[in-house]
Parts: sequence; structure tokens; C-alpha cells
Amino acid sequence: MRAACSLLAKWATEFVAKHRPWRLALIIIPHLLALAIMVSTETNPTTMVAFLLAWGILNFVWLALTRRPAFAATVSLVMMTVLVLLSQLKYHVLLMTANFVDLMIVDTDTVSFLFTIFPALRWIVLLCALVLLPIVVLAWRCDPFRVRRLSAAALALVCLGALTGLEMHSPMAPFEAFYGGNLVSSFARSGVDAVSELVTHGLMESAPFAEHRLLPADDSCEPAAKPPHIILIHDESSFDIRNAPGIKVPNGYGAHFRSFDGKERNFVVEGAGGPSWYTEYNVLEGLSARSFGRFSYFVTRIAAGRVKRGLPAALRRCGYRTFSLYPALGAFMSARSYQKTTGVQHFFDQHDLGTKKIEPDSFFFDAATQMIEREHERSPMFVFVYLAANHFPWDYRYRPDLMPRWTDLGNPPPVDEYLRRQALSAQNYADFLERLKREFPEEAFLIVRFGDHQPDFASHLIEPGLDDAGIERRLMAWDARYFSTYYAIDALNFTPVDTSSALDTLEGPYLPLVVQEAAGLPLDPSFAEQKKILQRCNGLFYGCANGAEARHFNRMLIDAGLIKNL
Repeated sequence: MRAACSLLAKWATEFVAKHRPWRLALIIIPHLLALAIMVSTETNPTTMVAFLLAWGILNFVWLALTRRPAFAATVSLVMMTVLVLLSQLKYHVLLMTANFVDLMIVDTDTVSFLFTIFPALRWIVLLCALVLLPIVVLAWRCDPFRVRRLSAAALALVCLGALTGLEMHSPMAPFEAFYGGNLVSSFARSGVDAVSELVTHGLMESAPFAEHRLLPADDSCEPAAKPPHIILIHDESSFDIRNAPGIKVPNGYGAHFRSFDGKERNFVVEGAGGPSWYTEYNVLEGLSARSFGRFSYFVTRIAAGRVKRGLPAALRRCGYRTFSLYPALGAFMSARSYQKTTGVQHFFDQHDLGTKKIEPDSFFFDAATQMIEREHERSPMFVFVYLAANHFPWDYRYRPDLMPRWTDLGNPPPVDEYLRRQALSAQNYADFLERLKREFPEEAFLIVRFGDHQPDFASHLIEPGLDDAGIERRLMAWDARYFSTYYAIDALNFTPVDTSSALDTLEGPYLPLVVQEAAGLPLDPSFAEQKKILQRCNGLFYGCANGAEARHFNRMLIDAGLIKNL
């Protein structure tokens, strides 16, 4: 391979020496191709300027390193092309373009996830390397020009300063990455934001110091009575759509949102329309994803190995064995690594469960029942069941064979399909309860359900008169109407011991408190301290005192060694 590249480079050098105009072409062509990428991917003057500045930074950095303008332009073009392709790939999978934070926290889970869902990617990467390597070698060998390093470095700093100024003057809203397009400019501008956030707050916000320290946790946990098995159900994209005006719902619709005591409770989450892992972090850690600021999208990847406190860990202290049924690959958003960090002993992803596509809720309830049948006699169990059937999109009839008599109610098509899936989910849940009653008549169960976020179309229903800009303002202001779902408590052969924390409206990070107190379990010092915050803030967590309570609590956990390296 090296001999072939050398021979090719020798021929190219001789060609360039005989045809002097090609010397300039070696420099001009990469820049023209970069302009073509800009025109095809950037959508407005601001993003185009950001693209040009990012292009300038790349070129001048390489010029400062190598002094060769043709080589610098070629390598910059290769890097930018790779960035565009990776960003398009990420958007195809996660509906979010590439972010500078992806570069900051590259992990093996993410690489594994990409290569698993796209097996051909390995061959594509290899082929690209085989094609691009000779081109880069040729650019190095055939470049006759040289540039002063100091001048190149100065120009790189000028471009970086201009990009920083542009982002400070016209900051990119966090949700812009969900729109697609602007692939290079979004990556470059997110770099300015990420570095600024990292310098200002670190990866996670915390108070500079805490006035009090948590008491050391002991290993003893002595419930007053035999504790129940606990099943925590992540009800995908589910909320009470009656909160939106003018929506027709089927008879008996609200029953699914009622708890054992007949109450309907509101659950305030931290994501709208898609990021289930925000709420996953809330209910497993009892902490806020909003504490991570602009890094919140990567919360589970960042928390993996760093945040040791959580509901599963607290339950293990009380003798529980902990299980999780996950409907996607465990490498997605580092879910397996993260959940094991927070105390999940047995993690089963789609590969372990044998899923090949989106399965109905009954699939996961069956898996949970079989797991309980095998394991229930050994010790109390905690089972986290992650449902998937109500996942977007809602523009097609999901499994029409499962509810053949369903009749649309005359709502917009996404809404009627959404209601149909909710009805199917409610039926599957009712069947699950009946099966538990029938097969485990002597076992006690505490079952807690929650909606992880509203569906993506819900933001257009809550205030129908608002345009996209108005909705964005509501989301940026954390208007609770756009972040409210539900949580419900059920019990079989068991009466919840203490529901004093189960307020009518509750922020997501308090759900572990509700679970432990309802099960009659003594709280460890960190959860006992968090209950004081709940009482002071009347169910708000990050929303209390503009995040000050959450930041102070984060500092207490850091001082106690329950959060490390953040």
C-alpha cells in the first residue's frame, strides 16, 4: 500500500511540475467543495457565517501545523465531510445533529451502538480510509506552497474569536439541533457553548459549598414489615391528553391515570417530545437532568460511572435484587453502563429479550411476569419495565391486529392513533395486573407507573393558537403545561404504607421517595435530606428557587462521595 501511494505521489508530482495551473487547483478545489457543502447544508446567513469561520479555524490550524495550504485544505475538507456524514447518521438515529459534546465524551458504548445498528459501517469506514489516505498523501507530496506558521495561528485565533462573538450575539437555542440541517455550524457553535458551560459550571451545576453534610449511610435496613416486590413502569410518551382543549377521548379514558386511592396525579418531567432518558435519570437517581445545563442531553452518558446514588442502590441496601427490561440496545445513550452504575444488577436489553422491532406492552409485561416467576422466592424484587409501543411516529396504524374494533374519534390522525395505542397499553396493563393476581396470590406488589414525556405533537395542541416561535418560548420558559404527564400508584395484596410524598403535582426526581415510602422502607440519609426539600418546595425540585435547592443538594452528594468527577 505504501509503495503504491509513493508511486502515485511521484506521478502526481511530475504531472504538477509539468502543468503549473494544477498547483493552484490543488488549493482551490477543496475550498470550492467546502462552499458547496455550505450551500447544501446551511440555511441562513448566521449559520453560513459560522460555517465559514469553522472552515477557517480548521484550515488555519492545519496550516499552523504543516505550512502546506493544499494539504491543509484537503484534510479540512475530509474532516468536514466526515462531520457532515456522522451528523446525518446521528440525526437519522436520534433526531439530533452532531454536537461538540459528542467529541468531549466519546465512549465505547456509543461506538458499539453505531456499529451494531449499522453493521455495514465498519466496511464503509475501512473503504473511506483506503480511498482518502492516498488523496491526503498526494496533497502532502504535491503541495509546492508554504505559509508562515505564526500568521496561520493568528488567523485561526481571529476566526475562533469571531465565532465566539457570533455565538454570544446570536446564541443557538438548545432545541435547534433537533431541526436537522446546519450540520457544521451547529457543531461549531455548540463547541463555543460547551466550553463556556464547562468553564462556568462544569459538567453539572452544584453549589460552591454546602452548609451541612449528609450523615454516613449504614448498611442496615429494617422495614417494619415484609416489603413488597416493586415494579416501576416507564409508560412511553403517555400523558392525559384531556389537558389539551378540543380533543375527543373514548369512554372511560381517565381510569388509566388513577391510583389505588382514586387520585389522578401530575408528574412534571424535564423533556418534551422525545428524550426518555431525562426521565429515566430522574426516576432512577432521584436527581435533575436540568442540573447538567447544555450537557443534559448526554446525562446518562455523563452519569455512568460518576453518580452512585439512586433508587436501585437504595433498594439493594434493603435486600432487593434489581432488574431492568430495556426495549432498545443497552449501548443506546450508555443505558446499560448507566443503569448498572445506579444499582441495577440484571439488565436485559432488546438483544437479551429477543425483540426485533417495537413490541406491544404485553411483550414486556410477559417478560416481567416470567422473571418474577423465576426469582420471586429468593428475595424481594425491583423490576424496571420500560415500555415502547406508544413511541413515535403516530402516522401509521401500529399492530392493527391487536385492536381490530377500534374506531377513530375524529381527531387529527396522529391524535387518534395515539389514543388507540394508549387504549391498547391500558388493556395490556389491566391484563398484567390480573395475571399477577392469578399467578402470585400470596405475593405483595407495589406498582408505580409514570409517563416519561408528552408526545412530540402535544406542544401544538395545548395552546392551538401559538405558532412555532410561541411554543419555543413556552418550552424555554419551562411552562409546566408542556412538561406534565402523570404518575400512578397501584398495589396488589398490599396497602401502601406512606403516601405523604405522593403529592398531587410532583417533579420527577422525587419519585424514588414515593416508591420507598409507599413500600414502607426506611430512607437512607440522602433521601431523608431530599424529603426535606420536597416539603420546603411543595413538590418542586429544580423548579424550586430557580435550581438553587438542586445545586445545593448536588454539592451535598459530592461531599458525601455519591457523585464523583463532576
